[in-house]
Amino acid sequence: MTPTSTVRSVTRWGLLHGTVRIAMKRAQKVGDLQAAFMTDPRYRDDPFSFYELVRARGPLVQGKFGNVTADHAVCSTVLKSDDFRAGPDEDAMPAPIRRAIAWSRDPLALGPIDPPSMLAVEPPDHTRYRKTVSKVFTARAVEQLRSRTQSIADDLLDRMVGLPEVDLVSAYCTLLPVAVISSILGIREQDYGTVLDFGHKGAPSLDVGLPYRQYRVVDGAIRGFQAWLGEHLARLAREPGDDLLSQLVVAESDGVRLNDSELRATAGLVLAAGFETTVNLLGSGTVLLLQHPEQLAAVREDPTLWKNAVDEVLRLEGPVQMTGRFSLRETELAGRRLGRGSLVVTYLGGANRDPKVFEDPARFDVRRPNARDHLTFSAGRHFCLGAALARQEGEVGLSSLFARYPDLALAGPGRRRTTRVLRGWESLPVATGALQPA
Repeated sequence: MTPTSTVRSVTRWGLLHGTVRIAMKRAQKVGDLQAAFMTDPRYRDDPFSFYELVRARGPLVQGKFGNVTADHAVCSTVLKSDDFRAGPDEDAMPAPIRRAIAWSRDPLALGPIDPPSMLAVEPPDHTRYRKTVSKVFTARAVEQLRSRTQSIADDLLDRMVGLPEVDLVSAYCTLLPVAVISSILGIREQDYGTVLDFGHKGAPSLDVGLPYRQYRVVDGAIRGFQAWLGEHLARLAREPGDDLLSQLVVAESDGVRLNDSELRATAGLVLAAGFETTVNLLGSGTVLLLQHPEQLAAVREDPTLWKNAVDEVLRLEGPVQMTGRFSLRETELAGRRLGRGSLVVTYLGGANRDPKVFEDPARFDVRRPNARDHLTFSAGRHFCLGAALARQEGEVGLSSLFARYPDLALAGPGRRRTTRVLRGWESLPVATGALQPA
């Protein structure tokens, strides 16, 4: 990095992480719930006990840094409301802070929560980006990928034959979604490892309060990814293929194409979201089914249950556990008045276990009639564009795994991811047993 980039990076860490870490540690000492969640290691492995603490205090709990909720109705309202936006309203910030944030935002290190990412912008920009992307990520296009997804799954499962024990995350859960999303985005197989490495190292970018050493790793991964992505997009511009990203390069919305930074942000978000969350879905689904043999027997007996089983996994062990919203104006929520710029953290993992919506919410039930009512994919205008693809990959990936390896069993405790926004498995040792033909 250049000296200017280094100073920008350190400034950004201080604004987004360093000051937050100090404030959170102080707030934890006086019993602040949100601070406890972000600093107490117990809640990293078991966030659900924390969500119950929040739920016990009411539908909307005021904290030192904002408001938190694990209530399904309140979360849904916030995610769908035009009174809230995905990122902070920088225009409402004091001028010195606003200028510092703008200066520290390095165009060579824009992450998934930096403008112009769709996760961070609102209409009219968000509407234009989403409209452009929706043209190439249609339901029909996703369904046409089913045979490709099945072929990739079969090939990966064939490669595991003869290995009595494997790490399922590295051998299957990771490789399946990255191969699928790469086929969508025109990524060459020789680049899969590069994409996976960037994704793994950059995933904590969604968290706040990172220690500086970890932030440097994340920042380096994002910079490397942006450099690689620029080369990839340039190659597609010279040699367009029939992949969806090649279409996105030339796609227009109301006669306007995405500019370079918008294209990078959109392509990068689609790529990262296209495999990071699905890795977690496949790993968590495998563990839940192996831990509940009666539920595994149910989907084997009635394969039509696989679709619902995937949604039940998404509900019970959501790959994305929380997201934040900021009020655009003074508004009322859950009987309380919120001023402009107020933060509301919606604990999606808690909302997905709200007993007012889901009967016996901690039970894993592949026949649950309203499993699809989860909020894992968010709601409203920021509802996940890749929801249909994630569901399809989950269905094909899990059903194929258990069909080809009927004697699959856990071979160790596994290791959870250390991130708090994203939840899943970093490693998952399994005993494979005999391989059945495809």
